[in-house]
Amino acid sequence: MSNEESPYKWYVVRAISGQEKKVQARIEHELEKNNLSSYVPKILIPTEKVFQVRNGKKTSKEKNLFPGYILIEAELKGEVMPTIKAINGVVDFLKDAKGPVPMRLSEINRLLGIADLAAEMGEQMSEPFLVGETVKVIDGPFNGFTGEIKEVHEDKKKLNVMVKIFGRPTPIELGFMQVEKEA
Repeated sequence: MSNEESPYKWYVVRAISGQEKKVQARIEHELEKNNLSSYVPKILIPTEKVFQVRNGKKTSKEKNLFPGYILIEAELKGEVMPTIKAINGVVDFLKDAKGPVPMRLSEINRLLGIADLAAEMGEQMSEPFLVGETVKVIDGPFNGFTGEIKEVHEDKKKLNVMVKIFGRPTPIELGFMQVEKEA
């Protein structure tokens, strides 16, 4: 069966930011309790893995791509929509005047493609570093210093950063995992 014939469409549910995982669990629980699970085969929180070095150890954490949003594949029949809207932490469906707006197939494929790509890429950087950007050192002897990127060595996963030490600009070489972009 192709996606065009499928009764399921992807919708965006707005949730309280920072509580997406709790809200996802509540949605799953409520749908199961009310025997509506068959109408909602998938509930996703779009995330990406971000790698950092902290205290000399490489760590990874899940970063939410769209804080406050949950994607659900659903057939909005009968009590499905009212049940989801009544759940604590759910703000509402993303909708227009006529009701919930299903996502375009191209949008959802791109999002799911991002998730697949992130898994394949493993430790690739989610955002490339650019010459002239300001970065903060998060690991090593220069932890806490900030500096400007002078060179990027993509092949070696290294950066040449100009850091002010005792008021003097000093060039240092750092690994991608030792810095984070300044917000």
